[in-house]
Amino acid sequence: MTEVNKDTYTGASFSINNRIKRVVWNSVYTLLFRYSPRPFHSWRAFLLKLFGATVGKNVHVYPAVKIWAPWNLILNDECGIGNGAQIYNQGQITLGYRSIISQGVYLCAGTHDYTKRGHPLVTAPIVVGAHAWVAAEAFVHPGVTIGEGAVVGARSVVVKDIPKWMVCAGNPCKPLKERLFVD
Repeated sequence: MTEVNKDTYTGASFSINNRIKRVVWNSVYTLLFRYSPRPFHSWRAFLLKLFGATVGKNVHVYPAVKIWAPWNLILNDECGIGNGAQIYNQGQITLGYRSIISQGVYLCAGTHDYTKRGHPLVTAPIVVGAHAWVAAEAFVHPGVTIGEGAVVGARSVVVKDIPKWMVCAGNPCKPLKERLFVD
């Protein structure tokens, strides 16, 4: 984890430059992103790129996705983020090829260190592997890697790395069984 500041009581967690960029982004989000028609994925991808996101081909980000800082976002080809998802990316968040983030998921790449008097903000990257699926309303903690092909069950709380090609669920989220395809 990366400590961003020493004392959240006496100082801002982010630079004035960062805060100005977020004000501009939130204005663009409200006026041009949030109320764009559902099928306008290319338009929303363009806006994200304009604000520094790395965006692959055929990415589907729906209009009611809330993204805190596009410049801390990497979206690989053909990934998707459903309406109502919260991408709280104070630290970097990476979504792998064909990964799915369902409706209402909360990806949280920042927290505060409660063991220090100033409760400093700390960030840690989140990585969602290729072909992984994070189901509806799950919460993913800072610093977590969700392995390739893994499935995180609805409303799970993910506080530790999730192994590849496993179906996992619960609070805390734990592996339940191997993910198999039956075509």
